[in-house]
Amino acid sequence: MPNLEHPSYPAAALLQLESLVPCRESQVSLLLSIFGERQQFSFPSIFIYGHTSSGKTYVMQTLLNTLQLPHVFVNCAECFTSRLLLEEILIQLQSCSSETEPTSPVPCDTFNDFVRLFKQTLVSRELQDETLYVVLDRAEQLREMEANILPAFLRLQELTDSNVTVVLLSEIVWELFRPNVGCFDPLTLYFPDYSIGHLQKILSQNHPPEYTADFYAAYINILLGVFYMVCRDLKELRHLAALNFSKYCEPVVRGEANERDTRKLWKNIEPHLKKAMQTVYLREISSSQWERLQHDDGEPGQLKGLSAHTHVELPYYSKFLLIAAYLASYNPVRTDKRFFLKHHGKIKKTNFMKKHEKTSNHLLGPKPFPLDRLLAILYSIVDKRVAPTANIFSQITSLVTLQLLSMVGQNDQLEGPRYKCTVSLDFIRAIAR
Repeated sequence: MPNLEHPSYPAAALLQLESLVPCRESQVSLLLSIFGERQQFSFPSIFIYGHTSSGKTYVMQTLLNTLQLPHVFVNCAECFTSRLLLEEILIQLQSCSSETEPTSPVPCDTFNDFVRLFKQTLVSRELQDETLYVVLDRAEQLREMEANILPAFLRLQELTDSNVTVVLLSEIVWELFRPNVGCFDPLTLYFPDYSIGHLQKILSQNHPPEYTADFYAAYINILLGVFYMVCRDLKELRHLAALNFSKYCEPVVRGEANERDTRKLWKNIEPHLKKAMQTVYLREISSSQWERLQHDDGEPGQLKGLSAHTHVELPYYSKFLLIAAYLASYNPVRTDKRFFLKHHGKIKKTNFMKKHEKTSNHLLGPKPFPLDRLLAILYSIVDKRVAPTANIFSQITSLVTLQLLSMVGQNDQLEGPRYKCTVSLDFIRAIAR
């Protein structure tokens, strides 16, 4: 029995839509109930939010295209000014109806001009008989535009006196959108993250025709068992699945195992998945280079990734700052005097120190440290005298921007900022050389 049912749309289109949006049937069903029939007035504005890769953009595009609803779809990150955004909406609106050729776009400087041109285009294109959907993806960019843009879009149905619904897609919650002055609150809809069962079902649909669905589902199960804790992005997981499947099939191709020998298949793919863990999200090498590396059975050290080459592009003092940050994160404060002072005197090793130094600090993870400790270690490891200039502080900010350092807590003016070093020991060794 199909999960999607609506009297206004043909059953074949709903069945096709259901097959295109797996694990999002409840959200699509709710959207259809909000949209209503084609000629009915829908809710003036809808706010859809959820984390990255939760299917917001894909579901909206698939829903509108499959049911052939008149719509305008704009990415606010591409149209980064109000004029670009308004003109792009008008350009796409002209092409909604194929009966006449679109005219040249008219300059639109203010929202008043946009409302006037919007109403003219609706009448000329004969779109007033159906609900028109204006979808604004990456809607958080609207907060960077003029103060009247967001409230005006929320009331676009009222301002134009037409059957139009504005749909905002964003990764942040509505409370971070709401302006200081009163505005019309949209209808909010949350897209939750895909669970591991959802990801298993979605990724298993892409199995190659030369292999059985159960064989590919077993491969996806292994892949998610390795990557699910560090990566929930559906696009990234789909890329990893396509990239490593040929290596998983090698024992079957060579005749050393059949499709049910999961233990042999796992032993063959395990080292390659560990190498792939080093470059999740980074895209440091192309797919062809990765396949060539797998074919040559290269070692993980041969992967010229971030841990091997980024230190070459760092400024001179940034390298020393990163080394000092690593030392501050992984060495206790009580050892600074022993490590970084030439005449520190005799230090008595107590039983307390011996007991706690048996545990490797690398297993405990990086510890936060204040800015003054970072600078003190920097002055001790650099050969020549370094003045605490604005150049040094700007390089610390750059390291935070590059996510080589992370700021912990708030930048309190009384206590000063605290940082953590987020790079690995191999990264620091490469810089130290």
